[in-house]
Amino acid sequence: MEQTGCYPVKVYIYDLSRGMARQLSPVMLGKQVDGIWHTAIVVHGKEFFFVGEGINNCSPGDTPLGEPDSVVDLGSTEVPADIFMDYLTSLAESTYRGDKYNLFEHNCNSFTNEVAQFLTGKKIPSYITDLPSEVLSTPFGQALRPLLDSIVINPGGNNITGRR
Repeated sequence: MEQTGCYPVKVYIYDLSRGMARQLSPVMLGKQVDGIWHTAIVVHGKEFFFVGEGINNCSPGDTPLGEPDSVVDLGSTEVPADIFMDYLTSLAESTYRGDKYNLFEHNCNSFTNEVAQFLTGKKIPSYITDLPSEVLSTPFGQALRPLLDSIVINPGGNNITGRR
C-alpha cells in the first residue's frame, strides 16, 4: 500500500464541437450553448474517462482531443492510487461498463462527477452536467434524440480492465 499523502485532482474539460456549439446553438436550439462537453478526471498522473467501451485512461492531455479547453482544480484527495484503482475497477465492472454508456443520461460527465465526489466531495461545474437536459428541453434536441442516443464518444486511451 502506498504511503498517505495529498494528491491533486483536476477536471479536464474539452469542447467536442470545437466552438461550433457556441456559434450554431442560438439558431438550432433557440438558446446559447457554449460547448458540447467531454470531461475527464486527472489524478495520480493519469487522465480517466468513461466512453462506450468503459473506463479508459491515458497520460493527461494525451487523447486525440489534444489539450483540454479548460482545467478545473478540485483540490486534493488522500485516496491513494491502489485504492483508487480498486474503486475504478469496481465501477468498470458494474455502473460504468461500456454497455451502460448513454450520451444523455450516463456519460463521461456522469462518471467525472461521481469520481470527483468520491475523491474530493466536490461536483464538477453544473453547466456541464445540466447540458443534456438543456438540449433535450428544445424541440430540435427532441427531434435529434433518436440519432444522438446512438452516438458513442470515444477519444481513445487504454481501457482499465484490459477489455474493449
